[in-house]
Order: sequence, then C-alpha cells, then structure tokens
Amino acid sequence: MILNLIALVVDRDRAGAVSELLEGQKLPLVLTLLARGTATSEVLDLYGLEATEKALLLSVAGADMTRQLIRQAKRRLFIDVPGNGIMMAIPIKSAGGGRTLAYLSGGAVQDRAVPEFKFDHELILAVINEGHTDPVMDAARSAGAAGGTVIHAKGTGGKLSEKFLGVSLADEKELIMIVARSAEKAGIMRAIAEQCGPDTPSGAVTFSLPISAVAGLRAFDEEEA
Repeated sequence: MILNLIALVVDRDRAGAVSELLEGQKLPLVLTLLARGTATSEVLDLYGLEATEKALLLSVAGADMTRQLIRQAKRRLFIDVPGNGIMMAIPIKSAGGGRTLAYLSGGAVQDRAVPEFKFDHELILAVINEGHTDPVMDAARSAGAAGGTVIHAKGTGGKLSEKFLGVSLADEKELIMIVARSAEKAGIMRAIAEQCGPDTPSGAVTFSLPISAVAGLRAFDEEEA
C-alpha cells in the first residue's frame, strides 16, 4: 500500500483554508506547525517588509487521495501560483503495526503496491543552531537553492550531543526545509556541509527525503496531464 506524508507550506493566514481542505477529505490526521520564511534581513529591509510567518500542515494520504489533494489545492488554493505556497508528497516506507496502518489509510483495503523510489525532487532537511538561518541559506543558495522554510525546534540530545565529534551543540534549534531538484540536491547539501557543517557555529546536520509529487514551484512543477 502506498501512503504519502502530505506537507503544505503556506502563509499563516491561509492555514485555515488548507486545514479545511484536508479535513474535508476526512483524512485521519492533520497537524499544523508554525514556521517562517527564509528571506534575508537585507531583502526585507530593502522592500520594507516584515518576516513572513508561515504554517506547515501535515497529513497522510494514499496514492489516489494524494493526486486528488494536489488537484484540489491547485483549483481551490491556487497552490501552483507563485507566492501561494508549496505542497509536496513524501513516500512513507513503513507504519508502526497493522492498526496504525489501518488508521492512517482510513481503513482502506491493503494491497502490495509500493512506490517507485526514483524521484525528480527531494526535500533537504537541515538541523542547525538557532540564529544561523542566514549563513546556512546563503550556502544553500550559492549551490542553486531557491529558498526554504524554518521551524523552531529544541534539541534533546543532552550530554551525548556534546560528545559527538567533540562538538557542543546548542539546545535551541531550527529546522530548515528546502525543496530541490534531485540533480541539485548533492551540491546544496555539500555547500551547507562545507560552509556551515557540524564543526562550525551553525552546526548544520543535513539529510534528504524523496518527494513523489510537488506543486507550488512553477520552476519545478510539471502540469498534470
């Protein structure tokens, strides 16, 4: 059975409309997290703008529902128009038991379908020390990244984190999400590691996840037939 983690990043004042879209499909799980954009302070000052507050909404859907959600997001939320947000589907490899799988799939009949792990886009996740978003994004942009979304987080590694490679990691963290072409992913992650890696004040630790479908980046998005 194919299940996807559905992630939508939108301006915070549009979170209610996205939540209604997801809940209207009777999806069993809808989570909302607060986030912010990654425009540099220099750009914001130049145009007299304030930092953009974002919302990250997460849900789980099967393959057919994923396609339906993307169509609905385009028609009702205009998610494919630049500036209206981004939507992505991330394949779920496994679930914690049969009851969990039944819950996440809405009781759908299970089959043996599996996702094809060959994707055009990937989601880069960078866990960094708080206050270092700008240098990390500068490194990412130098390798072709268009932008990202930041979520505040808190490290829970305790004393173990301080011993890892002899690097002391701050408790307060930020998680940066960057959508990139698969062909550009390695270069972006390499640039972050070289300029802002674990042995620097930014303390960036990066990894990536495959994206099976994406909408909202006109430069990347291919219209469905």
